[in-house]
Amino acid sequence: MSDRPTILRLPAEGPLVRTEQDALDVIGDAFGHEATWVVAPVERLHPDFFTLRTRVAGGIVQKFVNYRVGLVVLGDISEHVAASVPLRDFVRESNRGLQLWFLADEAELEARFNAA
Repeated sequence: MSDRPTILRLPAEGPLVRTEQDALDVIGDAFGHEATWVVAPVERLHPDFFTLRTRVAGGIVQKFVNYRVGLVVLGDISEHVAASVPLRDFVRESNRGLQLWFLADEAELEARFNAA
């Protein structure tokens, strides 16, 4: 399919993404692979990402938006969501959009990209 996006998949092992500079490094890698989307396993995101009051998620997501690279957070975040109403709302709103998705597994990822 020619209109399928190019995806950079981060391995589960590797440095945690916690700062805006970390996000820029990943975005640079995406540009190097001509990727329009990055799939980041939950394991690659610093725990502060899931605590919205730290503003880590906001800073990281803003970099992806600014550079027009989509971000998929892939994996089980149910414990984080259960512990935070603001995070639950953020995830729900993000999943309605076209820039940031929180998806549980590869099947959800494939369904999203096949529907796009």
